[in-house]
Amino acid sequence: MRIFHKTNFDFLGFRKIAYGFSVFILLAGMISLVVKGLNYGIDFRGGSEVLIRFEKNVDVSTVRSVIDKAGLSGSLKQYGLDRSFLFSTAFSGETNDLKSRISNAFAADLQGNHGEIVRIDAVGPSIASDLKWSAVKALFAALLAILIYVGFRFEVKFATAGVVAIFHDILTVLGLFSILGGLFDFMPLEMDQSIIAAFLTIAGYSITDTVVVYDRIRERIRGQKPSDYERIFNESMNQTLGRTIITSGTVLLSVFVLFIFAGPAIRGFAFAVFVGILIGTYSSIFVAAPLVYDWLRLSKSPVHLRGSKAS
Repeated sequence: MRIFHKTNFDFLGFRKIAYGFSVFILLAGMISLVVKGLNYGIDFRGGSEVLIRFEKNVDVSTVRSVIDKAGLSGSLKQYGLDRSFLFSTAFSGETNDLKSRISNAFAADLQGNHGEIVRIDAVGPSIASDLKWSAVKALFAALLAILIYVGFRFEVKFATAGVVAIFHDILTVLGLFSILGGLFDFMPLEMDQSIIAAFLTIAGYSITDTVVVYDRIRERIRGQKPSDYERIFNESMNQTLGRTIITSGTVLLSVFVLFIFAGPAIRGFAFAVFVGILIGTYSSIFVAAPLVYDWLRLSKSPVHLRGSKAS
């Protein structure tokens, strides 16, 4: 796009403001994680998930009031059509008992609109704990693999800053899930296995965007004096800006459509990827590259980059 051709933004000049903004959003998220915690789905907390389908349309508030009268607590969201709902609860008893309590409540309070229990999925506490730690190990294994790859392709300073940027992106999204979790019926933002998949997607996208910037820096910084680094970093980020905006914008449009039309079942995943791509694009320009620049400036050490050109 010609609109992003030959831009001349002083990205490094705004790096301290960007650092402050990043610290603020990370601290807000961490405080929320400590005080409020996360809204776990049944994958990670254990419990039951009930899919209910009615013969006629019914309001979410009506269904919730009936379930509350039955003495059951949990989250309720529409599932596809207006007549279908997904109820998640920490109830750990027999599934037959849960089914009968819900069915009897609907039969008593929603006469003339039969509520059918389509399916019940139950996860025990021990299995949920195993799933949670397996997800954490998978995420850290992916980050370690990225660190090794970027360290081999560039050097330790670039690799470390890239992984710091990934942690920045994931922790920002995690903090938003804590802050916003459970506030909206149409988007409960539950932490489940699909969100771990979203985090892995964010990590992959973030490092890909960062490597594009790193490649351009690598092409131009070899043999240059440290006094030229600021100019080279700024020019490299400006030269990749068009590619970054076009790529990120295309993906964001696709994920936004998914968020609007795909339904509540994967709305949390779509939200995580959407915010993650926004934050990842920001961190590639205002976190990863500036961190490398400040490290080089403070250490006053020469740059030892592997390879000659971007692949």
